[in-house]
Amino acid sequence: MTIRDVYVVDAVRTPVGKFGGALSGVRPDDLAAHVVRSLVARTPALDPARIDDVYFGDANGAGEDNRDVARMAVLLAGLPVTVPGVTVNRLCGSGLEAVVQAARAVALGDASVVLAGGVESMSRAPWVVQKPERPFPAAHQQLWSTTLGWRMTNPAMPPEWTVSLGEGAELVADKHALTRERQDAFALASHRGAAAAWAAGEYDAEVVPYPGTALARDESVRDTTSMEALAKLKPAFRDGGTVTAGNSSPLSDGAAALLLVDEEGLRACGREPLARIGASAVTGVEPRLFGLGPVEAVQRALTRAGRAFGDLAVFELNEAFAAQSLGCLAEWPELDPAVVNPRGGAIAIGHPLGASGARLAGAVAHQLAAAGSGTGLAALCIGVGQGLALVLER
Repeated sequence: MTIRDVYVVDAVRTPVGKFGGALSGVRPDDLAAHVVRSLVARTPALDPARIDDVYFGDANGAGEDNRDVARMAVLLAGLPVTVPGVTVNRLCGSGLEAVVQAARAVALGDASVVLAGGVESMSRAPWVVQKPERPFPAAHQQLWSTTLGWRMTNPAMPPEWTVSLGEGAELVADKHALTRERQDAFALASHRGAAAAWAAGEYDAEVVPYPGTALARDESVRDTTSMEALAKLKPAFRDGGTVTAGNSSPLSDGAAALLLVDEEGLRACGREPLARIGASAVTGVEPRLFGLGPVEAVQRALTRAGRAFGDLAVFELNEAFAAQSLGCLAEWPELDPAVVNPRGGAIAIGHPLGASGARLAGAVAHQLAAAGSGTGLAALCIGVGQGLALVLER
């Protein structure tokens, strides 16, 4: 079997909105349709009927993003009804999982032109209630928020596996002796990096604002935050802990998408690609230490690509928590931290669960294209103990 090269022709994303913010009035299927529509419009030489499939990541899927949000995005974006769509769920890694699965289909010859992305509206994630065991319950029925984290947990799961995401970050901080000051300094660097990148126009090539909203840049970036301001925040998950709202990624809304093609699809697009898809890897870890999930996944992906940490020009590592990111970096001593999130990370930008992986992959592709050459990497930790990584080349 011949394995085909897979190219990233283009990548777009919305500005990331904060919880209850500028995008909270937009349905997730409309967010997804917007990035699909925008991506196709930016390659006018491509006949939309040539799109073989659309893969979208979505972590919750409990509200307006139900009923296969990828297919809804295709229809709402006005693509031909012959274009199919599939929604995938690997929690925080869903958007990157969509890219991996779409690239695999192209590499194996099952498709020539595909779209891959992700979406999440954490603002609009609904409350849910289980179906009662009898028709007329007299007692209180438990409501569950689907915004983030565990709900309706299976009692067979060991309690130490079902700690909150924030407590999991505290456990990583314990494991690597990460002080509050180090975590706050990491968060400050994320905000400063994102603010500087926006001011320099480094996001202009990929961000497509949603029509009718005033949001032109990532809403959670705090240009004027400081170590003093971050130090005033109380621990959010453990008495006397080190993890706060300031050194964690915020709840967010947003969508992202990439156009992936083989050689034939590239000719049909009439454009030079941003990057080429390389190797990927997914691994599992103990659920409570989910934050360290990327450690082995990154190492495996680099090995499969025939690359090492020293080859990386850019590494987009999702910043679920400063403690989680610092814990991973501590286990990669050969990695130059200067290549990690040079334009800020999710602590500043935001983390719309199902979209984040696609945002990271697109960010790597655009940065490699701007540099003209190099190797890049996108990786995320994933709740319940997984890590996912993707290598891109230029």
